[in-house]
Amino acid sequence: MFDHAIALSQSAMMTTGIILGPILIASLVVGLLVGIFQATTQIQELTLSFMPKLIVVGIMLYLAGPWFLRLLVTFTQNDLSTFWHVAYLP
Repeated sequence: MFDHAIALSQSAMMTTGIILGPILIASLVVGLLVGIFQATTQIQELTLSFMPKLIVVGIMLYLAGPWFLRLLVTFTQNDLSTFWHVAYLP
């Protein structure tokens, strides 16, 4: 019973990492590039640092959204089919 609960939790964390990883990396790269641009030009505008990251996250969700959705559907199907092992009390 506990093995199934641990596997269920591990699968949830792995799926979360797979989905959030590309989005966070893209946002990090854009934030770094905008930060370097702001430091070299000495422009300290808050919207200049926020808007490019927001746009990149939106583009990433638009482009990779179907893949994320398929991954979440597969995760849900697999975990709901094995959930009875965790919930079953002998």
